[in-house]
Amino acid sequence: MSRTYISELMASLESGKFTFTGELEPEKTTNLARYIEAAKKIKGYVVACNVTDNPQSFAYISSLAASYIVQRETGLETIYQVTCRDRNRIAIFSDLLGAGALGIKNVLALTGDYTTLGDTPQAKPVFDLDSVQLVRIIRRMVDEGVDVNGKPIEAPPKFFIGAGANPNANPIEPELIKFEKKVQSGADFFQTQVVFDIEKAKSFLEETRKYNVPVMIGIFPLKSYGVAEYFDKNVPGVKVPGELMDALAKASEISDKKLRRSRYDEINLNFFTEFIRELRRTTSAAGCHIMSVGYEEIIPPLVEAVK
Repeated sequence: MSRTYISELMASLESGKFTFTGELEPEKTTNLARYIEAAKKIKGYVVACNVTDNPQSFAYISSLAASYIVQRETGLETIYQVTCRDRNRIAIFSDLLGAGALGIKNVLALTGDYTTLGDTPQAKPVFDLDSVQLVRIIRRMVDEGVDVNGKPIEAPPKFFIGAGANPNANPIEPELIKFEKKVQSGADFFQTQVVFDIEKAKSFLEETRKYNVPVMIGIFPLKSYGVAEYFDKNVPGVKVPGELMDALAKASEISDKKLRRSRYDEINLNFFTEFIRELRRTTSAAGCHIMSVGYEEIIPPLVEAVK
């Protein structure tokens, strides 16, 4: 009996193919033209593309609306990010029904960053659920066709359910406990926080291999030295390797804009090509989630380089 796949992402991961996903971060706008163009650039190189839900607690366009519009306009499958920070279980359940009605097939369940990190720090955080509970609720919607309290849903949605993980966590043990809970709650796949240290990625993948759930390692090509410096200083638990920072710093001194851009591209391609090749050679990684927001042009040559 042939397997019925909910989405292209599910088919790719479950086939064992090393899979790439991308990420879009629509901001304070109702005009998604540039994000649609970005999605078109990476279509064919990534199987699906995350659409973020108010990342770092910045108030942006609805991830549900943006996911639907990008998917409708480009044909590139989206991964609808849902955080627990801004909505209670009633609102989240309602949005998930809406996502199902709009033809969205992939969902990434996240707890969300605390509100004081963003541009509306006076906002009251909700956190009625955490990501483990959210995964469980979505699983019941899909498998049992019921709501939070076990009441039946007419024409329940079908989702491929993702969850987040952080190989950089220190200590790592609580993160591994959460990973196991998400697996037990019904997560179909994982995308990790950005990892620059290949040994951390290897160690995390070895620890989680026993669960037999696809894990995609997150990577973050650095568009400029300024982006790298900000990332290194402001993203908790993630350090950009010194040699990469040094190379980007030297490139930033190139006065010719085109040559500087070309050098930045070369540095990223060299670093991440070897990183991905090492993952493919030596680990159980199911793929890479490429978080190149605003730097989508790096994805086609990177994916081609590691084929």
